[in-house]
Amino acid sequence: MKYYVDCNFAPGGNGSENAPFVTISEAAAIAAAGDEVIVADGIYREYVDPKNAGKEDARITYRAKNRLNAVITGAEIIKDWKEIDENVWETGVDNSIFKDCNPYTTLVSGDWFDANYTAHTGDVFLNGKSMYEVTDYEQVLHPQENLASWDKDFTIYTWHTVQEEGRTVIRANFGGLDPRQECVEISVRRNCFFPSEEGIGYITLDGFTVCKAATQWAPPTAFQDGMIGPHWSKGWIIENCEIYESKCSGISLGKYLQPQNDNKWLHWKYKDGTQTERDCICQAVNEGWSKENIGSHIIRNNDIHDCGQTGIVGHLGGVFSVIENNHIHNINNKQNLAGAEISGIKMHAAIDVIIRKNHIHHCTRGLWLDWQAQGTRVTSNLFHDNCLPYDYLFNEKYLANLGLGEDIFIEVSHGPTLVDNNILLSDRSLKLATQGVACVHNLIAGSFAAVGRGVDNGAKTKKSARYTPYHVPHRTEIAGFMTILHGDMRFYNNIFVQKPVRPGVKKLCDVFIDNEWDDSNFTVGTAPYSGYMTEEEWKKEFEGYCGMGSEASDRYYIALPVWTGGNAYFNGAKPCDKEKDHYVDSEHEIKLELTCDGDRWELATDLDGLLPDCRMITTKTLGEAFEPEQKYEDPEGNSIEFDTDIYGRKRNNGIIAGPFAKV
Repeated sequence: MKYYVDCNFAPGGNGSENAPFVTISEAAAIAAAGDEVIVADGIYREYVDPKNAGKEDARITYRAKNRLNAVITGAEIIKDWKEIDENVWETGVDNSIFKDCNPYTTLVSGDWFDANYTAHTGDVFLNGKSMYEVTDYEQVLHPQENLASWDKDFTIYTWHTVQEEGRTVIRANFGGLDPRQECVEISVRRNCFFPSEEGIGYITLDGFTVCKAATQWAPPTAFQDGMIGPHWSKGWIIENCEIYESKCSGISLGKYLQPQNDNKWLHWKYKDGTQTERDCICQAVNEGWSKENIGSHIIRNNDIHDCGQTGIVGHLGGVFSVIENNHIHNINNKQNLAGAEISGIKMHAAIDVIIRKNHIHHCTRGLWLDWQAQGTRVTSNLFHDNCLPYDYLFNEKYLANLGLGEDIFIEVSHGPTLVDNNILLSDRSLKLATQGVACVHNLIAGSFAAVGRGVDNGAKTKKSARYTPYHVPHRTEIAGFMTILHGDMRFYNNIFVQKPVRPGVKKLCDVFIDNEWDDSNFTVGTAPYSGYMTEEEWKKEFEGYCGMGSEASDRYYIALPVWTGGNAYFNGAKPCDKEKDHYVDSEHEIKLELTCDGDRWELATDLDGLLPDCRMITTKTLGEAFEPEQKYEDPEGNSIEFDTDIYGRKRNNGIIAGPFAKV
């Protein structure tokens, strides 16, 4: 059955092509397995709450008739403005417009949100772009440029809100523009396309523009909000969409509501936050979290940008998914939200998730894999400018509040996590407060950070190790919990190129030099793993050990070995002290120049002809991640041979380091 929607028709249609519905919600109330909803061009100011699930062999498809021309928005236009001061305008809206939740009385809040930042979930948009909320009228009347923002020129467009007699009053500075002549909107809905019930699976959303919703902060220990999301179900496809200006997260592949353990750490401080996290994982297993019921989503070919917290967020609900060919950029650039859950993609428990062929740039952090990155593969992606790209961000006033950022952060996971055939160009490429990672055939122009640190929970004098779970291979069932021992890393056939360290980056890094969660390393290469044992040295620690009655030893708690081979180093990049079969070029000065011409990005380099031959790397080469005893294999348990490059070309002419095949 096909249903048609066209907001340009008169109400009362029956969903046929000649008498279409005028809202998507009308179709979403009745569409069933196998149905298709075709949406004409127009702006749909509604919350779409799909009521029925599709089936694996009979999906429900919502498709824009013309790609990106059907817009689902959480905002409403406001024209009733009056000027009350120089450049300052005021409007008031009756609170009945907000239905269940007023975004201008609801503060952004949740576990690990930095409460020093005051922000409502609502926003004011000037010609499609969100303005900057301030905390008093004086900052509206006399706005100041905010040098914490990555878009400082727009920070003078400010707004403030108060409640007066059942109305939401907004006062805003439009920088000399007349809001009656411009497009000014305010967000009034929390979600755009998101089932209110769990289990509404096998839905396709294809070709829409989705924007401007008043989403809430999405930590892993809470119900995870998003403008779009499958809400704890299976088999969604979100493709060919433009997704932008969510207050917090664009797409949520995240956790369902656990009423007794929802933001528990925020409200009940007596149990450590990592323990409430462990509790919610175990509860999910007990309540049906499994490969059969949850996850296996596909997120592809989307343009996701200008969201406050994440482009894509997920915990538990994103397992076994594929995230591919997306352009994810300008996430958290306003710096009006802060906390430990911000990234272009932020996923906990990305079990068997494949993240490939994405372009991720100009985000506070590119990709953050937190806990349980087991079977996760990050392959053939381009990362750049995810580490304070503009020099003015190194302003003294903001040094203490700004993080450095990096392309990929992998935190307290046991692996196996596979990072292969990527281009990593930010000042910091990988933050590795973890173990069980294999890096193969990457071009790495940034440093490794947090090696050997960042895995405890910050107690003042007591031990506060973070025990994180590992799982039955390719399943959600928990196999055990363990702390991070460090090591258990593999680095094969990578290119390391040392870039000049920007003075501002080094200055900011000095702030973190004694920080348990970070370090001041900007030396590119595997050098931070100097001092780690080889496999042979590690095994000797157990020679002669016969269990009970043996002399006490730390052998079960020492750092695990590191494996290397085939890496190439340029411009002063440094190998670790026990590096095997590597190549160091001290003769040539290598350039890496990334340029953009419209939608086309090009990397110019003079590495061609300088790379020595390497051996083929396979699943067998990489062995097993220590704690889960799981191979570096595909989600079906098949072996991987790294015989194709970032473009999918076969390495038929010999193997060289880096993500490009020898031609």
